[in-house]
Amino acid sequence: GYYRTERDKGTLYELFYKKEFLDEFQHVTLFRPFGPLMKVKSETIDVSHQIINIIVPLSGRTEAFAQFMQNFRDVCIRQDGHVYLTVVYFGHEGLGEVKKILEMTASETNFHNYTLVPLVDEFSRGRGLDMGARAWEKGEALMFFCDVDIYISPEFLNSCRINTEPGKKVFYPVVFSLYNPAIVYANLDGTPSIEQQLVHKKDSGFWRDFGFGMTCQYRSDFLTIGGFDLDVKGWGGEDVHLYRKYLHSDLIVVRTPVSSLFHLWHEKHCADELTPEQYRMCIQSKAMNEASQAHLGMLVFRDEIEAHLRKQAYRTDSEIPD
Repeated sequence: GYYRTERDKGTLYELFYKKEFLDEFQHVTLFRPFGPLMKVKSETIDVSHQIINIIVPLSGRTEAFAQFMQNFRDVCIRQDGHVYLTVVYFGHEGLGEVKKILEMTASETNFHNYTLVPLVDEFSRGRGLDMGARAWEKGEALMFFCDVDIYISPEFLNSCRINTEPGKKVFYPVVFSLYNPAIVYANLDGTPSIEQQLVHKKDSGFWRDFGFGMTCQYRSDFLTIGGFDLDVKGWGGEDVHLYRKYLHSDLIVVRTPVSSLFHLWHEKHCADELTPEQYRMCIQSKAMNEASQAHLGMLVFRDEIEAHLRKQAYRTDSEIPD
């Protein structure tokens, strides 16, 4: 669950208890005014038939997409089963490989609840997500705006369901972002598997509290609020604009860290075509993604450290009697 404090009223607690062997949650809302605790409501939330349309904008990066689909297969198809996948692909290069991966997944799992939307335009994350949302033709839908570098744990999908409500709530989870494994695990003989890297430690990653790209919201709310600013091109900015629009609306924005959603490290390139603001955000993201401050410090002072170790070794050898 989560809580939030309203400065002039008190603290509101939203608690969710899962019923064993059932796809139901007991939702208890408590309000603690600046006084004794008050029970507001208690209700049962049935999420067993709530389909999530996972929308992924993509251009190139077919190896990352293959890795994403393995996670999607294991968690979303085999464990959850109530999902739809919309992939919006920009460009021609790599499109055939993406089709092949989707068709192979369908063949091996009998999963056909997906749509591939090809676009010839220059990549724009906001436009891709907007097209993915509008490609849905079955009425209302719960959507999860996702990136190809996201690793989904089984618990997250239900967090997405219970923290959104059409016309009332949108969900902006804070993702745990993993550092560069080549730096984090440099002292090991090899890099651990992705599953072994999924730990919440200060040296393995950080809470991406400046990122607003991953979000769960209903299609009707997205369309009512006006969607993304489609004038934003390339990387960054469009998610913050949408988030701010929700903050200024009558909807409740649920913003909290979630332990079941990871952003996998990948090498980031900041293109020259970005605006100064986008480029600054991209460089900031790139720097924060590499390693913890302690690890980066060790890299910066590596020559000094190695020189110190050599001197220590020399002194030790000099003190050994003949």
